[in-house]
Amino acid sequence: MTLLELLLEPLQYEFMVRALVTTVIAAVVCAVLSCWLVLIGWSLMGDAVSHAVLPGVVLAYVVGAPFALGALVFGFLAVALIGLIRGTSRVKEDAAIGIVFTTLFALGLVLISVTPSQTDLNHIIFGNILGISQADLVQIAILATAAFIVLIAKRRDLTLYAFDPGHAFAIGLSPRLLGALLLGLLALTAVVALQVVGVILVVAMLIIPGATAYLLTDRFGIMLALAPTIAALSSVAGIYLSYWLDAASGGLVVVVQGAVFTLVYLFSPRQGLIGRRLARRRALRARG
Repeated sequence: MTLLELLLEPLQYEFMVRALVTTVIAAVVCAVLSCWLVLIGWSLMGDAVSHAVLPGVVLAYVVGAPFALGALVFGFLAVALIGLIRGTSRVKEDAAIGIVFTTLFALGLVLISVTPSQTDLNHIIFGNILGISQADLVQIAILATAAFIVLIAKRRDLTLYAFDPGHAFAIGLSPRLLGALLLGLLALTAVVALQVVGVILVVAMLIIPGATAYLLTDRFGIMLALAPTIAALSSVAGIYLSYWLDAASGGLVVVVQGAVFTLVYLFSPRQGLIGRRLARRRALRARG
């Protein structure tokens, strides 16, 4: 079998095409957002929101509402509760995040265990890329497009907020509103990725691409281009590997992203562990 045949064979199946398109869409918008999350240090916040949406999804199933609606409600609820605990008590942010997301995630697990269902609700936890329907694809595309447009339109303000909130305030911007906007986009993006890789792996798609790009460049504009490119290529590779290995699609997408990060971590010319050592050796040889 030729390389072209290997590439074209999975595309004969409609569910594989939907899986590829959906995963790339979700990966790109997650990767763009991940650039700001990495810079601000909100990795744990991404973990919190992605896990906290679980009870919302289950309750949406119970009342017959769209999964995305329930997830959005609980995503925003998690953000509000974290802010409330942090602002009205001595509890620090990391502890508030841990309290809220573990409690809501546990509530979701309890609801799954007591909810009679003809649908395997465990797909919410582990994802079900190959089971994405045309309606799911349209929903994901709309939510992802909305989040992407806002991120690009507000990229200058959000970048200033990430690097220097004090300067943002000095020129008339509201750091609190910008932070709230970013948290809202985080909740929306978590919903997008939820249906692709599930609750558990969402945080990986929200962090790994941005962290990988961060090791490759010092310029944020380039980072915004590198992160979604890495995420999209990793998604395609992961889906193809899942087809040929008959393995979990969502898991392989994240494994590929993790493998790319590992290579960059080791061999990045300026920031890589091995790359820096090789650069030092070349510099010493040039001096000698």
